[in-house]
Amino acid sequence: MYIKKILVAVLVLGVLGFGIFGYYVYNSIFSSNTSFDSKEQVVYVPTGADYQTVLDSLRPYIKDIESFSLVAQKKGYANNIRPGRYFLKKGMNNNELVNQLRIGNKPVKVIFNNQERLEDLAGRISGQIEADSLELLETFQDETYLKNNDLDIRNALNLYIPNQYEFYWNTSAEEFRDRMKKEYNRFWNEKRKKRAEEIGLTPKEVTVIASIVQKETAKVDERPRVAGVYMNRYNDGWKLDADPTVIYAIKEKTGNFDTIIKRVLYKDLELDSPYNTYKYREIPPGPISMPDISSIEAVLNYEKHDFYYFVANVENFGYHKFAKNLAQHNRNKQEYVRWINRQGIKR
Repeated sequence: MYIKKILVAVLVLGVLGFGIFGYYVYNSIFSSNTSFDSKEQVVYVPTGADYQTVLDSLRPYIKDIESFSLVAQKKGYANNIRPGRYFLKKGMNNNELVNQLRIGNKPVKVIFNNQERLEDLAGRISGQIEADSLELLETFQDETYLKNNDLDIRNALNLYIPNQYEFYWNTSAEEFRDRMKKEYNRFWNEKRKKRAEEIGLTPKEVTVIASIVQKETAKVDERPRVAGVYMNRYNDGWKLDADPTVIYAIKEKTGNFDTIIKRVLYKDLELDSPYNTYKYREIPPGPISMPDISSIEAVLNYEKHDFYYFVANVENFGYHKFAKNLAQHNRNKQEYVRWINRQGIKR
């Protein structure tokens, strides 16, 4: 009888212990284990990260890191770390968290436009993917790569067509650059290359003129007309006489690309630089900024007209007044000069 009681007690304790263990296991796997209040939290796992690095990255967002680690090891995640950007949702349990880290690396939307230099582009991209700005810049400037693709340091910016692209966060600098080359080839299809040839320009020259148009007007609907002015000058053998190229030449000469220049002075027109289109007839050796697709299309499909001059329209800010001859342009220009003097803009 006594032995029977002992067996019953052991059985009860065993069942109770098994139940407690089962509850612990269930709790470890299927109970919510997030500690953030927002609906979603982004966690980054860098390339080369070990298991401890992942745990350290997760620690601020998980209630019980030990229970997570137990499940992660049981599911083999500790030995199969995948770099990337992961979205953790509020209320996830350990099982869901591990599954997300195993398969949930989602693409990042990378956006860039209107960068003036490769340095600016590298800084812009480094804030969106894992590669840092130094790695990106070194990759963008790689002389062997540029030479193999018929580019140089001054026109390398041509390669990057502004748009929105999808990349995985752990994309390397080389992978980013190579993808951009594919996008460049896709953009410059046979139709666009044929159109460039029809207007007497190479794709590189189209991009340079488009960069000038981009700087001249923010109004997309006006860009074909501005492009038409520059194409009229170019086709008639004139110098382009574009103020934005002088501003770029000043910045390149001084090395200060952060300076803001609102007014070009007569002395600036004498600056000896291949970017100074008041001094040299040739199209500058590279773009003075990264033109939008709309600016490139504006050059390829420029407006046919008889305008050779334009100046800012002080009666309709953002737009310009166009003129067919110098006398008409000088009248328009005097109106603008009076306005800019009233604003006290000296530089």
